Amino acid sequence: MKSESSSLADWTPEQIAQGKRWVQTWKEAGDAMERLRRDELRRLNGQAAIALLCGPADYRVPPRAPKPTSGLVEQQFWFMKAALGD
Repeated sequence: MKSESSSLADWTPEQIAQGKRWVQTWKEAGDAMERLRRDELRRLNGQAAIALLCGPADYRVPPRAPKPTSGLVEQQFWFMKAALGD
């Protein structure tokens, strides 16, 4: 088995200490960012978010307006027609 040297082998002790501080800073920042994310999600207005993503939606006009019927009457018409063999 071939021995591989560490990628940090040529780093000075000062560079290693600086790298450790950098990692610790990002760990702390990650925790703070997660708290902010959770707080923003708690305060989120779902309808406003959807409007921002999809644009304004008028549910009184097509294609979002409800259909006048569910289609059940038309389905029954076709079943009856098929049953009668017409």
